[in-house]
Amino acid sequence: MTVTLVTGANKGIGFETARQLLELGHAVYLGARDIERGKAAAAALGAPFVQLDVTDDASVSDALATIDAAEGRLDVLINNAGILGSGDIDGPKALRVFDTNAVGIVRVTEAALPLLRKSSNPTVVNVSSSMGSFWAVNNPERPEFGIPMALYAASKSAATMLTVQYAKLHPGIKFNALEPGTTATDMTADLGIGRPVEESAKTVVRLATLSVDAPTGTLTDDHGTLSW
Repeated sequence: MTVTLVTGANKGIGFETARQLLELGHAVYLGARDIERGKAAAAALGAPFVQLDVTDDASVSDALATIDAAEGRLDVLINNAGILGSGDIDGPKALRVFDTNAVGIVRVTEAALPLLRKSSNPTVVNVSSSMGSFWAVNNPERPEFGIPMALYAASKSAATMLTVQYAKLHPGIKFNALEPGTTATDMTADLGIGRPVEESAKTVVRLATLSVDAPTGTLTDDHGTLSW
């Protein structure tokens, strides 16, 4: 059975990704910062919960230790946790956004590497964004061109670059990033936009179920490789 950890899994794309992977037979651990909400989500899916705040080293370490004790390995890591950071820009907000969207990937990935190395098909999926694509935000024909989200966009650029660099550093592990598609979640509620979460989660699931010889170090969306 494939052992999978999804961060930020108590709602939105993370929750739906966990649900779809459970249907495929994965043993999915739901990671979430909020204990009450995380336990409720895990109970709804019938899956184990691990308290995991991607901005806290001890929380991340404890979560991976729990999985290690129960499973002895990790096959798939999905770094899904993220925040938007819209509105006025200041230093403290920038630190929060980058700490969650970029540094959080480093914390969780570094803690997970020893368990991933024990897998026969280790896979890491980083939920990035086309908002972090220099190509997209500079293309007047793309919707990203007219969306001013400086901190979110910059942090997602970092997430994609981390994906590429990790793929080079650890060639025995697949690292891929994705643009999941504009999705109707709590994050986009104020904007009133987005497709059903079920559709976006399929993109995450596709990357989480790649074969051993699949590509690594990519940024993709529903249509394939995405320029960035």
